[in-house]
Amino acid sequence: MADTVEIPLFPLHPVLFPGGRLPLQIFEPRYTDMIGTCMRDGKAFGVVLIRRGSDARLISEMPQPEIFDVGTEAHVVDFNLLANGRLGIVVRGGRKFRVRSTREQDDHLLIGEVEYLAEEPVLPIDSGHQELVDILRELIKHPMIEKLGLEIDFSDARSVGWRLAELLPDAWLRRQCM
Repeated sequence: MADTVEIPLFPLHPVLFPGGRLPLQIFEPRYTDMIGTCMRDGKAFGVVLIRRGSDARLISEMPQPEIFDVGTEAHVVDFNLLANGRLGIVVRGGRKFRVRSTREQDDHLLIGEVEYLAEEPVLPIDSGHQELVDILRELIKHPMIEKLGLEIDFSDARSVGWRLAELLPDAWLRRQCM
């Protein structure tokens, strides 16, 4: 088995893919503290998809959500204080990982022992999938998507597939399979 490391986990309903950008509003103290620590120490945290349960812990007796065992490390690339008093951040997806085990801290932050996965090989766009590239080129012209500053390699099937999965409306569970 490869070496494992411990990182804080942020269970969410959206999926973060490598190279993707995800805007988040942070309001729970456990996550505000986690983001502050990550930013201060220049460290990443992990975003994992929720299989069942809630991403907000409204009372301390609520159980942790059930999560999928594959996630993506998240690096904070932008932050600001929002008008509603919440912390707004944008994260960029890094390496994918497999969650080997989890534990809950006293503040209810979920910590995962994770193993980073090998990077998937670069694949060229098949000529039969050029329409998907065209759809993505049109999608990124939308003003809300332009704000994300997405980095897309239109010659790499992984990059095109990840960005389409992030942007097209679909069930979160289906996105996890990509």
